[in-house]
Amino acid sequence: MNRRWLPLRSLAVLVPGGAVAAVVAGQTEPETITEAVAPARSGPLPVQAEGAPPVDVDQWLNTPGGKPVAVDGKVVLYEFWTFGCSNCQAVLPHVKAWYDRYADDGLVVVSVHTPEFDYEADPDNIAEFVADNDVRYPIALDPDRTVWRAFENHYWPAFYLHDADGRRRLTHFGEGSYDETEDAIRELLGVDPSAPRAESV
Repeated sequence: MNRRWLPLRSLAVLVPGGAVAAVVAGQTEPETITEAVAPARSGPLPVQAEGAPPVDVDQWLNTPGGKPVAVDGKVVLYEFWTFGCSNCQAVLPHVKAWYDRYADDGLVVVSVHTPEFDYEADPDNIAEFVADNDVRYPIALDPDRTVWRAFENHYWPAFYLHDADGRRRLTHFGEGSYDETEDAIRELLGVDPSAPRAESV
């Protein structure tokens, strides 16, 4: 199988509850996947997990003095990606739009860069991509997959949304479901429903 993508018919969906499609639970090799489709949801976002693993890395980009970003008491969107992945590049404009729109409302984006290939592990290459694409939110460099394993993640791109109490409230793998993810961000931040959304991409 081409390890850079997973066919749409086999991929996981956005998961507002605790259940994940069997293909996710059974996956052991890292994969880059394409678009996922969110199921319908009514009511508040359920709690999937009580906490997020620490992002314990040696190097950060886009943080003051290269120090870890503070997440206590914050709504946090954890993103796993690698810059050579076309699917990760496709979701990038949406993540940037969410950060630009909701950072002032309290959203923290923690972008965990976990490389697949050697050239993606070079910090200079990552920094060049980040600068060329005007990415301004914090990026944790995870070359040894320490954070990847702590989250038990298997996919690029992958998103884990945690509330201000640290609880996981939404999981999403792959492209797509952008409106649903933004709705969840707005709900956890307590954004007024009439307030403007992120700029369309």
